[in-house]
Amino acid sequence: MKMEVQGLFNLPMEDKKKLWQKPNEVEGFGQAFVVSEEQKLNWGDRFYMMTLPTYLRNPHLSSNLPLTFRETLETYAVELKHLSMKILDHMAEALGMDPNDMRVLFEEGYQGIRMNYYPPCPQPELAIGLNSHSDTSGLTILLQVNEMEGLQIRNSGVWVPIKPLPNAFVINIGDFMEIISNGIYRSVEHRATVNSVKERLSVAAFYSPKLDGDMGPAPSLITPQTPPLFGRIGVADYFKGFYSRELRVKSYLDTLRLR
Repeated sequence: MKMEVQGLFNLPMEDKKKLWQKPNEVEGFGQAFVVSEEQKLNWGDRFYMMTLPTYLRNPHLSSNLPLTFRETLETYAVELKHLSMKILDHMAEALGMDPNDMRVLFEEGYQGIRMNYYPPCPQPELAIGLNSHSDTSGLTILLQVNEMEGLQIRNSGVWVPIKPLPNAFVINIGDFMEIISNGIYRSVEHRATVNSVKERLSVAAFYSPKLDGDMGPAPSLITPQTPPLFGRIGVADYFKGFYSRELRVKSYLDTLRLR
């Protein structure tokens, strides 16, 4: 997967154009969360694709991907789904949830994979690779491809760098899990920085509840002592609202808080 991602960003421009974003879409090469011509863009290139369930895949993108990349991505997506479900089962057990509450939402869950390329920046102090935000997923499984530092998480108001480890994943909790766990698990605010020396590549796999699902705090976690902290919303509606805004901290998740 690491080699294929590096090869994807090294494709000739005429091949990349076949994989370019179409108007009002987020899949393909391009930027997301662009809501005005005045906002500053992030210092980086991205390729995003819906990978599971298979019926949601963009046939135009799939047919234009290099064959070896397509085959590798297929295997990678399936293996990360299995890994995600194992982690979610353990999280449900730790929370004392009815395991069916988690499985009903995630068994046929939505998975998207985003490949990130952050080139060297001549003035890194004036740019950001990816704005501070929390992911909209249930889980994010991040592979740091070339072991170049850049990922940072906010901990007690301080930005802490996450050192890349060879052949290791970073597992991140997203907004959906904060909602489902009724605030017990908190989604993690993070950002990507850039440097002047070397490019940085990463692959983020986002695993979320099924798109036709309805999401809110798990029923098995709601008691008179622990009332719901969030309202209910359709998963597809949450995505629609999330992508309609500039990426900024937890601004969209906060709209669902009941108190």
